[in-house]
Amino acid sequence: MQSLSGLEVCSFEPLTPDDDLDDLRARLAAARLPESETVISTELGRRRWDQGVPLADLQEIVDYWRTGYDWRKFEERIDAIGQFRTSIYGLGVHLLHCRSARTDATPLIMTHGWPGSMAEFVDVVDALAHPDDPGTPAFHVVVPSLPGFGFSDKPSTTGWGTEKIATAWVELMRRLGYDRFLAHGGDWGGVITTILGGRFPAHVIGIHTTLAQAPPGMTTEGLTADERRWTEENSDFQHHHSAYAKQQATRPQTIGYSLVDSPVGLLVWILDKFAEWTDIDDSPFEAISRDRLLDNVTLYWLTRSGASSARIYYESHNSLDPDLRVDVPAAITTYPRDIEKNPRAWAEERFRQIVRWKEPESGGHFPSLENPDHFVRDLQEGLAAVLAATGMRRT
Repeated sequence: MQSLSGLEVCSFEPLTPDDDLDDLRARLAAARLPESETVISTELGRRRWDQGVPLADLQEIVDYWRTGYDWRKFEERIDAIGQFRTSIYGLGVHLLHCRSARTDATPLIMTHGWPGSMAEFVDVVDALAHPDDPGTPAFHVVVPSLPGFGFSDKPSTTGWGTEKIATAWVELMRRLGYDRFLAHGGDWGGVITTILGGRFPAHVIGIHTTLAQAPPGMTTEGLTADERRWTEENSDFQHHHSAYAKQQATRPQTIGYSLVDSPVGLLVWILDKFAEWTDIDDSPFEAISRDRLLDNVTLYWLTRSGASSARIYYESHNSLDPDLRVDVPAAITTYPRDIEKNPRAWAEERFRQIVRWKEPESGGHFPSLENPDHFVRDLQEGLAAVLAATGMRRT
């Protein structure tokens, strides 16, 4: 147990009862499934997913979840990293915390989004904290679970939006002994990371994000053809592929009943997004292992967080302050298959000191899961540029 200023950050080792795992397998065995989709194709490709998760794919992964998947391996993995809990503003917050042995390591908080979890980062923590190359920056890595997600508590009142979460993260890092730190995030984690950089420059050295949301009202005048295509894809996503967000932003409790009661319902709600948002030709399992995706889904299931996690949309949808500006150094990576891509000229209206801008040739919304090695290199290089801009590291 760590204790700073009378505030405790306690070690934490969750152990799922065998009865909960037996109940999960029984529910999977008794699942009632609909008939097959009516866009059946004999060829592999994204068209098979036009109506959602194909029945054949679902049956295969449900069978594996019931008979082959081992949750205990994930429990061992996260416990080896180091798990802790603390209470901030009356809410219990779960976190992974891996301190580097390097004396020059810099604190780094990494924030996930939906439908992800801290499981997004378990395969990259060690490489970030303990790089093989002594010339590569090392980090004391902190990975909290968002309120309502995983082993963090579920808020019992409204008010836990992205602004309050960012404020809580500053307090969390202070309790760990990190008054100054770096921040990374994508999806909702990207929004929180933006707020951290914009609201707390006295504590945040700089940021790396895969979501560089521009202020509203930007014009397409002067954009390149590729950048215009990005804006068209953003518009298409908002108009034709964001029903899940509108549902969770307006009626999270309604969809929450299904997500907490049915493991198959939870699985397809999440799997559908991994299939649509990952840089693949047909199945998300081309890029992400079945075990890692099921680690993420099983975490949602066992913690009954389908409804509570959805509420972040109710609390925060379209709530990023249009006037917020980020003056600390920022490294931004925009992946080609991500769901929101902002041209650099737009991003520069909010992020005033972009020290590194990258557009990889491949990758989607879950880069730390799709290609962990590339993600680690990109994060190391991006944060090295941030540190160099502050004079804390030589390039």
